[in-house]
Amino acid sequence: MSANASAAPSRQTTMMSNASDDTAIPEFDPNSTAGILVQRLRAWKHAVAYLEDYVEAVEKIHHSQAKEYEKVLKTISHPLREGDHFSQHATNVTGVAAMFEVLRANTQGMINSNLETQKKLKETVLHDLKGLHHEIKDYSKRLSHSLNKGAKAVEKSRNTTQKHIELLSQHVASFPTSGADLNPADDPYVLRQGVIYRLHNQIQDENNHRTELITAQAQFMEFEVKVVKSIQKAMEDLNTLAGGHAEHVRGLYAQVLQTSQNIPPDFEWQEFRVRSADVLVNENEPPRELGHLLPLVPNADNPSTKALIEGSLDRKSRNKLSWGYNTGYYVVTPARYLHEFKDNDPKRKDPQPELSIYLPDAIIGAPKDDKFNVKGKDKSKGIGSKLAGTSELQFKAHSAAEAQKWFDIISNVAGALGPGVATPVTTPTPDTEDKKLEAATNNLTLNEAQTLPPSPHETGVVASPINISPVDSKAAGTAAPPAVSPAAAVPEKGALPK
Repeated sequence: MSANASAAPSRQTTMMSNASDDTAIPEFDPNSTAGILVQRLRAWKHAVAYLEDYVEAVEKIHHSQAKEYEKVLKTISHPLREGDHFSQHATNVTGVAAMFEVLRANTQGMINSNLETQKKLKETVLHDLKGLHHEIKDYSKRLSHSLNKGAKAVEKSRNTTQKHIELLSQHVASFPTSGADLNPADDPYVLRQGVIYRLHNQIQDENNHRTELITAQAQFMEFEVKVVKSIQKAMEDLNTLAGGHAEHVRGLYAQVLQTSQNIPPDFEWQEFRVRSADVLVNENEPPRELGHLLPLVPNADNPSTKALIEGSLDRKSRNKLSWGYNTGYYVVTPARYLHEFKDNDPKRKDPQPELSIYLPDAIIGAPKDDKFNVKGKDKSKGIGSKLAGTSELQFKAHSAAEAQKWFDIISNVAGALGPGVATPVTTPTPDTEDKKLEAATNNLTLNEAQTLPPSPHETGVVASPINISPVDSKAAGTAAPPAVSPAAAVPEKGALPK
């Protein structure tokens, strides 16, 4: 097409513009005007074909978008997971479930809009453009045929005229030497008259062809106006359909937005609270307290769980290098244990005893002022119990009366047979190692040592808070105060001291 355009003459190279009085045959292409008009029709045909391709592509896009929106719809086609958490019943207020219903419906509306737009583009815009394409093609064929016929007539006339001009030139050149041999038909005068006749016919054919070209140009302008209006109509329809679809989709999205914005921020929560009132925590109820729950615990008020006596006491450290007293919280339980705790708050830390003395196996020294002693094995299974073994614990109460109270209860518990049962208890005897130690100290045999009168410790209670060990008593060489046997302090049978 570019080669033809470069070879074709411009509009200025028409017959009339190039003709001159001294030139018998104008030097121009007789097909130039017709050719450029045909090329222009071809350009319009290709322009319309481009529009056809464009509209076909848009139509395919809408078909593809319908398929893509079907995929979008599939993502929300199933019911909401855990959908029962959202308000499902019809109310005047829109909730999340209703928003999803609008979203599904509007997505389906987008699918339908794309399919409808595709159909209308194919039936209207694309149909009109294809019709215009065929119309341009037919017009180009008719114009080419009409103009080609006139152009051929002009070309034939020009060729005939050219031959006679050449024949005239030939005989004019040979005229001086021809003489009587010259034929009448070759007479330069006759030949000139023949050239005039043929030029006249040529000019008539050229003028007729010119008239055809002028008519074709005038009709061409009218045809172009029709083509442009047809294209404008197609673009208007395209805008109406594609633009209308875009506005429709925008409206669908705006409706979804409006639906979501109409949901009160606390609507779903308030509805959920109403539906799940029997499961959710009532914030108006007071918080749970230990005092309210402890009475509900089975056996929480069983007598075996109540302390016989508890309070703070000062205990001298078992470390021989330490001279001071440490304050601790002590408890005597119906299980006949003396427990030591760091503090009396079981809520702060899991209350594991720091020290546990099983009182029936212990030796209790009688109080002296605000002090009293307990000797026994620590059974708390802590590191200190493994290192200390049997310990002699020296306690100091806040007053002498309080020390006496602790001593009385500990003595009663130490003499009890079991929790809640009081029965006489035999006085524990020192073990063989203590007898051996006593025999070695007094230069006696083991049998002689076993025949000695019982020491104050063998009665179960030592009056002095200082001298507890039998070895210490022997070494001191002094008589101990009268011992108090645990059996003598046993409460009435069947009850523990209050």
